Amino acid sequence: MGLAAGINFSLRTVALAGESYQRDQSEQPLRADELLQMFGRAGRRGIDEIGYVLVAGNDIRLHEAHSGHLSRSALVDWSTLLGLMRSAALQGREPFESAVQAQQRLFTSKPIWLGVEASLKSSQMACGLKTDAERARHVRRRIREFRNSQGDWELFRLLQPCPAGSAMTPAGLNDASSRPTSFARMVPALTSSIVAEKLGFGALEIVQEVEGLRLHGRALTVADVLPDERLVLTKWTRRLTGWTRREARAGLWESDLAPLLSRKLSEKKLPVLRYERRGFRMLAILNLAEQPIQCLVDAQGVAIWNPETRDKQPEDCSLCPQADECRGLSAATGVAMLWRRLGLVDARGVPTLRGQVVGVLPQGDGLAVAAALEEEDYPIEQLLYDLADLDAGFRFCGDENRWAGRLAAACHKAYGLQSIPGYLENGVPPRYGSGAEQVVEAAHKNPGSKTRWVRPNLGLGDIDRIIIEWRSFLRQISHASAIDWPRWKALQALAKAVLFETESPTLTDLPPLDYTQTKRIDHRLDLRRTSWR
Repeated sequence: MGLAAGINFSLRTVALAGESYQRDQSEQPLRADELLQMFGRAGRRGIDEIGYVLVAGNDIRLHEAHSGHLSRSALVDWSTLLGLMRSAALQGREPFESAVQAQQRLFTSKPIWLGVEASLKSSQMACGLKTDAERARHVRRRIREFRNSQGDWELFRLLQPCPAGSAMTPAGLNDASSRPTSFARMVPALTSSIVAEKLGFGALEIVQEVEGLRLHGRALTVADVLPDERLVLTKWTRRLTGWTRREARAGLWESDLAPLLSRKLSEKKLPVLRYERRGFRMLAILNLAEQPIQCLVDAQGVAIWNPETRDKQPEDCSLCPQADECRGLSAATGVAMLWRRLGLVDARGVPTLRGQVVGVLPQGDGLAVAAALEEEDYPIEQLLYDLADLDAGFRFCGDENRWAGRLAAACHKAYGLQSIPGYLENGVPPRYGSGAEQVVEAAHKNPGSKTRWVRPNLGLGDIDRIIIEWRSFLRQISHASAIDWPRWKALQALAKAVLFETESPTLTDLPPLDYTQTKRIDHRLDLRRTSWR
């Protein structure tokens, strides 16, 4: 059922054949105000004294139609505001201030905030940020620092794997809860049992002493010693060395097995310091110095494990008199913050090349064109036809992916998967649909080829509509303001050339009216009886 037919035409009688219509592959029920518009067409031809509404088998009745509450759209006109900001920047005025003044002149009971109002009232901030959301987020941000080997504070950085033997740690860190109250001298990390517990395998014990510092290591049982001095190897020892026999003589242990085991453990970065016999057990004392451990490396190149850290506010905020005001601002994303995120304006509010294109084209279409122009390898000739996809919807893609195409890929590259009501839906304009570029390209080269694109879900009227919308968009591009961007100028020139070559499908040569068609139509029926002779 065509909703437009009931709204745009004046009729004597109106009948509703359905109670919903399809929009973007979903059924939308008729609203009460839409019913009122459609029923209101009855008897509006100018020659009727009364209109009629025919009730069908559905549940729609005349009393269900009533007016809707009108309210201003919450969408902000980006194109107009960005155009004003560009003019203000060229004239040496504050761009954001010009946009706010334009919004304040709108007739609305509820003010429309752009997210820069508080910043315009304040003096120059130390951070230099112009949007309220950026200021609110900046003052709430915490900078993490760590104390380096010299006792100074440095910015926290990514952890790096370092050998445990070269790593340092604050002195006195013997358990997880201890933390020096002031700067403590650095000691080797292996002096801490907390570090050693994370490395290697085996029993933890003190294995050596260097300059009065006791370093931890591991002790592994490698064999049991029998009374006749033969050794019974443990299972892991036989597996590691590949030794097939369970027992070994003392001489064979010293000449073959011990060097082989030392070599295998060294490959695992667990070098053997020595072998010790304790009672009836043979132990391998392992050095943990080569084991990797995650550390912070300071500016002096010293690897530090678990240094003292602190969180502090940004340096510029600690000295700024507006810091308290910034803490009271909302961190919610406003319009100005969206412009900054999308790269439409710079920090001062001056529109970028991308923002200038959005400023001369409506809604999300300008975002798509700007993203395509930024790709230097995107041919302008291909882009010209791809522009038809911006208003194609779901009808032209058929069973294929609606969000396919080079233009959609350019949008995803520039904007990711952001969704902004009225402008972007998962990174592309909301009315985007692939497939229309083939139709308009074929119609441009051969206007008579439109009929071969007709399918069950794609009528000739849909094809005419997309050609009209495509030509209208090309006309907007050709008459838009000049932008100092070679690819934009090339697109404008090509759009003018194509408009000159093509005609609107609404232009039809009709035959002239005859005399009877120019007379006033009399719809009255003469039902008087005629006497017959």
